[in-house]
Amino acid sequence: MEKRFWKAVRRTAALSITGFGFSVSAPAQSSVTLYGVLDANMQYTSKTLNFATGRNGGKELSLQDSGWSGSRFGLSGAEDLGGGMRAIFKLESGISVTNGGFNSSNGNLFGRSAWIGIDGPYGTVSAGLQYSPFFIAVDHLDPRSFSYFGSSIVNYANNVLATGISTPNSIAYTSPRIDGLKVRAMYSFGNVPGSFQAGRAYSGSLDYQIGSLSADIAIFDSNGGSQLNTPIPSTLQFEGRIFGLGYHLGPVTIKASFSNYKVAGGFNSNVYGGGLEYFPLPDITLNAGVQYTTDRNDKNNHSLLASLGALYMLSRRTSLYTQLGFVNNHGAMNTGLASNTAAFLLPAGNTFGVSIGIRHSF
Repeated sequence: MEKRFWKAVRRTAALSITGFGFSVSAPAQSSVTLYGVLDANMQYTSKTLNFATGRNGGKELSLQDSGWSGSRFGLSGAEDLGGGMRAIFKLESGISVTNGGFNSSNGNLFGRSAWIGIDGPYGTVSAGLQYSPFFIAVDHLDPRSFSYFGSSIVNYANNVLATGISTPNSIAYTSPRIDGLKVRAMYSFGNVPGSFQAGRAYSGSLDYQIGSLSADIAIFDSNGGSQLNTPIPSTLQFEGRIFGLGYHLGPVTIKASFSNYKVAGGFNSNVYGGGLEYFPLPDITLNAGVQYTTDRNDKNNHSLLASLGALYMLSRRTSLYTQLGFVNNHGAMNTGLASNTAAFLLPAGNTFGVSIGIRHSF
């Protein structure tokens, strides 16, 4: 039973956002892997936001892409350079199974990841479009497998859109894990002529694991103003901070975190989050999460987001799932239920939502 449980844990973790990282078996020479996830769901929300009035725009029932996981496809590869060194690369694009277009990809081909690097005994150095250490830490500390419905990614995108997720023009270093500690650092060039500061961003994190206990702490700082051409803004000027803990207790993992998103000219949001994930059987995942958000600039702006999820694995690659969510917004706070649908921003008051879907990985 215990072996089957940890197999289920690894399968779930592999589809987490940071599970997109490169992973291949050590080849004698070189290898390229095609991979992906397709995810579609029926979604109902009791309210939507009318952007013209700022009030309730009515109920919605729709077919949506990316309910539990982001739909995507990609290529990853490695070449053995000898001496324990490998050249590695990754290209990844978000896709929408509902209309065949881009989704969660900044509107660009391979808009999620496009990087090349060297991996060896002393760590990994990579260059290109890649996830920031801050975003990776947000994922690690989320108790709901970073679902696109009702998880920490909703508050992340609600505050800073795509900034710090797929970070352009960046160089990153990831250390090997030594005595439980892994260090990540990233610097993103603004590529703005005449200014080394415009568009500049940097991020770093410490990821510590010892026995059943894990801890993450991370920062992100962006000046904004990059020349990156994307339809979804990914160059907001903001400071991000997060720290939190996780604890494994048999088939249960408990997580708690505190994060701050300080956006220039916008909210200065404190987010207090927590929840748990439970594997009652190897093929069943149950999780729950709560996030309370307050605006440090105005105490009248605050929200509560709570959600539940259940996933059943029909096979190693195909799963069915359902998710329930609740949001209560006060003042100007407009926290949503989902990160990439009409429920991304919601009006004041109570909103309920449900998502029922299917996911297949390849």
